[in-house]
Amino acid sequence: MPERILGNEGTRPAGYQALIAKFQLGVIPNWHQSYVAPGNSHRVDAGAGVTEETYPSSYWPGDGLGDHLEFALKYDGVNLATLASIFKVAPREEFKVYIESKPRGKYARRLWFFYELLTGSPLPIDDLKTGGYVDLLDPDEYFTITQAHPVRRQRINDNLLGDVGFCPTIRRTETLRKFEEADLTQRCKKVVSAYSPELPKRALSYLYTKETRSSFEIEHIKPSSTRTERFIAMLQLAEKEDFCDKARLIDLQNRIVDPRFQDPDYRKSQNYVGETVSWQKEKVHFVCPKPDDLAGLMEGLLAAHRRMDKSGVSPVAHAAAIAYGFVFLHPFEDGNGRIHRFLIHNILARRDFTPKGVMFPVSASMLKNPAGYDASLEAFSRPLMPLVEYSLDENGRMTVENDTVRWYAYIDMTPQAEALFRFIECTIDTELVEELSFLVKYDETKQALQEIVDMPDQKIDLFIRFCLQNNGRLAARKRASPFDSLSDDEVVRMEQAIRSAYGSELSKNS
Repeated sequence: MPERILGNEGTRPAGYQALIAKFQLGVIPNWHQSYVAPGNSHRVDAGAGVTEETYPSSYWPGDGLGDHLEFALKYDGVNLATLASIFKVAPREEFKVYIESKPRGKYARRLWFFYELLTGSPLPIDDLKTGGYVDLLDPDEYFTITQAHPVRRQRINDNLLGDVGFCPTIRRTETLRKFEEADLTQRCKKVVSAYSPELPKRALSYLYTKETRSSFEIEHIKPSSTRTERFIAMLQLAEKEDFCDKARLIDLQNRIVDPRFQDPDYRKSQNYVGETVSWQKEKVHFVCPKPDDLAGLMEGLLAAHRRMDKSGVSPVAHAAAIAYGFVFLHPFEDGNGRIHRFLIHNILARRDFTPKGVMFPVSASMLKNPAGYDASLEAFSRPLMPLVEYSLDENGRMTVENDTVRWYAYIDMTPQAEALFRFIECTIDTELVEELSFLVKYDETKQALQEIVDMPDQKIDLFIRFCLQNNGRLAARKRASPFDSLSDDEVVRMEQAIRSAYGSELSKNS
């Protein structure tokens, strides 16, 4: 940030910022950026998703590569994509000398491990023979797997959420700590326990339908009844089967998209998300990974899922990492968004975050808060776009010119995890409560109508539906048929019963 440095005489970037400037790297900005200023002042400036922290002069780490890398791990955190960018251009011999100068240092060992993981190139250094093992990520600061993999070479406990193919990171922010303490699963159980045991079972079919319609509506799609039923059938399997498998994902895509756009495999062409703004002018919002990189990224995504599935990672963090990771990789030509939202249900249900017999219509909350949902996607896409060099031909076909795979492989998924927790909280407190409350009122209304006129269930259901669609009154054209046998007095009394039960909802929709 040149303007900032020039405005503070003597202020120097440190950690990642120093190495980014030294090697003139283009990177996705890290959430925390460090500077060191003369004197003893300490300042923190937070905004727009980035925290700038200025330390007193005593914090200056030194001028070497290892000095700033160590400072970065201490104060800026672990950013795998930035580390991969630095390691790609940093002098290998200088890094080796740094490691050899303090081979048992906990930061040096971590950096040594990261170097060999991200470059795939072992350093000519002997394995450590003594010393205790240290965690690669601090579990107090990051979501980690609980069954870490011990690595003898650096005497490291590898507790990353994934491997070199795909490895998201999620920081334990104050927001996420509060959500975990809130215990949303227990909150959901409390909501459900306030009703009779039969009611949630009846609500389930409504919730499946609501989730299906909302997921399609987010993409402005009106599915046929067949596609709707197929999606509902898949949701019903979500708590029983693991869909994070290549064959299952392809089958899922084939079932929920128009048959003309079914894919037999991951896409082989470059795709992107954009809109036409004028004649032959396309505004590109998001560029997906290059097709040559996709197979490895998807293999890494599924491996990360299996890794998290076996350990005690928070189910919501797990679902955010995989579901958002999936939509960012965009492995199919069509259906990626719907599958992304489906995977949220699949993981939450299988990890027992969703109580048995209940389904969270998360897409309904996303649909009601499009700005929040868009922000969760743009938290990655917006900073990514300046780093992707691409061209479009006259037919709108895209070619990506530069190496981009590391940006998709190593994403900080903290914003997405926070967003997913918010959507789930809203779903429990609003969508689920409203659905159960609606059914209670529906049963009470139905009984009241039957006391006025003993009609068949199907006709009562139809009467209620028509009135709810018309602000609590039966439209004249509906009055003639199929309710021509009812007297005017009966109709008025039945309408009044419906308005008494649904008054507040009717006023909202009027």
